[in-house]
Amino acid sequence: MSLIARKKEQKLLNQAVSKKESQFIAVYGRRRVGKTYLIQEVFSAQFSFVHTGYYNLPRKEQLSGFFKSLQKAGLSTNHSCPNNWMEAFELLEIVVEQNRAKKKILFLDELSWMDTLHCDLIPALEHFWNAFASARKDVILIICSSSTSWVINRIIHNKGGLYNRLSLSIHLEPFLLTEVEEYVQSLGVSLNRMQILEGYMCLGGVPYYWSHLEKGMSIVQYIDFLFFQKGALLKDEYAYLFDSLFKQPEIYERIIQVLNQKKKGMTRNEILQATGLTSAGGATQKLGDLENCDFIREYTNYGERKERLYQVIDPFILFYYHFLERRPKDPQFWMHQANTPATNSWKGLAFEMVCLLHTQEIKNALGIGSVLTEESSFKVRENLEKGIHGSQIDMVLQRADRITNLIEIKYSQDEYLITKATDDAMRRKRSDYQHVTGSKNTIHLTMIAPFGVIQNTYARNLDSVIIGDDLFR
Repeated sequence: MSLIARKKEQKLLNQAVSKKESQFIAVYGRRRVGKTYLIQEVFSAQFSFVHTGYYNLPRKEQLSGFFKSLQKAGLSTNHSCPNNWMEAFELLEIVVEQNRAKKKILFLDELSWMDTLHCDLIPALEHFWNAFASARKDVILIICSSSTSWVINRIIHNKGGLYNRLSLSIHLEPFLLTEVEEYVQSLGVSLNRMQILEGYMCLGGVPYYWSHLEKGMSIVQYIDFLFFQKGALLKDEYAYLFDSLFKQPEIYERIIQVLNQKKKGMTRNEILQATGLTSAGGATQKLGDLENCDFIREYTNYGERKERLYQVIDPFILFYYHFLERRPKDPQFWMHQANTPATNSWKGLAFEMVCLLHTQEIKNALGIGSVLTEESSFKVRENLEKGIHGSQIDMVLQRADRITNLIEIKYSQDEYLITKATDDAMRRKRSDYQHVTGSKNTIHLTMIAPFGVIQNTYARNLDSVIIGDDLFR
């Protein structure tokens, strides 16, 4: 199968190989997002050395595995297994010097797993790059890891010998809807956009989660296959997700659990209080780690005061806490629950998260793709003495062209009916927003609904409507 999407990343990697100097490249992103597949597809059989770290094994086994990879790459049997990483990378130097390829492409996959307690991996890597590889013009060193926090803290923000040494870093993010559509088509599966949208609300844009889709499956059948049937492929995915990414997974899981209880988000102080974390600095780093894994987002909320909030935004995590944390025994659970009130209520939240992950597509639909825009939300409590009705606005786009879009997100499987009550609520929200923020911008009311809105008297009060298809563009 040819590589789907990732055109920007492919271009960057190919440009790096064509440069005259040696290149040090880091590729990172959440588990199952396709990092290894991207690198293997771009470089195919051009590797001079490939090694993948062993999950949760001590240094001795890590070194033994590295030695076997060196032998596969041509290292003579006269050499013995290294005792430490300094010796291991000295042997890698020998492999590079013996290799006759024009470019020596070295791929160290899941490097963070090799960085065991009290080992000398990072100093050895520093010495290999600074004293050997960077002095040549033919080495392409690619490191890859699912532990984004490890890559950022140990490599990208390294304060020692690797400081400012990276030639290129690529944060590989989940697919957008349009990329999922392209991927599904490449599998030979026929799903319409509504089915893809509903699947995205459960799975997000993680390629692996979509890779087992087969011809003839509906998206409802596929969700049952992945999560609810006996021996379901991804029934334990959530447990592995944190264990494979973080050294202290239980702390990160606790933060996610707390945030999940307050769907619109929490301040850092609220998170500290709810989790019992005592170090504000440590909490900030862990929140940053979760954000770099595309699990949460930090955003601005306007209201009685301006505040920064953290919110779970990963569709799979939200789906897990709604339906998988206490997994039902019904093997066709999703089929049987497809249109129940509980599922429909969840779909409203899930669709909102999908929209938040596609803000650029929303801006493109509004014709403001290149306009400088500040994205936020708005929430204010009722205070009738001050003329405030109490409002919550899903998405606010404050534009440099002095227009502000107040965006209401509504999930519906048909055209959405705007009633008098809906129209009154949107008018109150506009009034509250202007009253509290004192904004001088022109206010546009926008609604996002998968199939648009029924054209009636109240619909004409909207300035713009965005439909599901717009999220695919």
